[in-house]
Amino acid sequence: MQSIILASSSPRRQELLSLLQIPFRVHSSDIDEHIPHDMEAEEAVVQLAERKAKAVAVQFLDDIIIGSDTVVVCDGNILGKPRDREDAFAMLRQLSGREHRVLTGVALVKGDKVKSFYKETEVTFWELTDSDITSYLDSGEPFDKAGSYGIQGFGSLFVKKINGDYFSVVGLPVSRLSRELKHFQD
Repeated sequence: MQSIILASSSPRRQELLSLLQIPFRVHSSDIDEHIPHDMEAEEAVVQLAERKAKAVAVQFLDDIIIGSDTVVVCDGNILGKPRDREDAFAMLRQLSGREHRVLTGVALVKGDKVKSFYKETEVTFWELTDSDITSYLDSGEPFDKAGSYGIQGFGSLFVKKINGDYFSVVGLPVSRLSRELKHFQD
């Protein structure tokens, strides 16, 4: 029987995948996550998700591998994980009082078979003060998250409005993934 492997060590993605109530294992990939500056965000998240899944798939040829990647896009700029505290501050300052897009790419890989997709969600932030941002940075939460915030944690206090899939913003669009997995296994 084929098993499912999540190509991510993200606790958030593991928690979300467990919502599908299917057994899975975790085997994180260690790929270069560099995005060329001229690549569109939609292409970037799908390409990174595929690279993560394919890196793990070579070790588990009979299993279904799930790769995923999330980015935040504001003013046409892709905001990945912050490099440091100053980078995180600058990202949050840029998102303050504005709408931005969150894209999560997902790839299903088994052998040579690949199915990829992405989900886009619009998120609007309240206006943030420097004190708001500094307090958030002091929490330690933003440093491993695209756009320097986690909607499922303290970062939720910055969110004024969301239009789209909440779970995609967290890191894995479980509803769409559930449907895609059913078709992929056929």
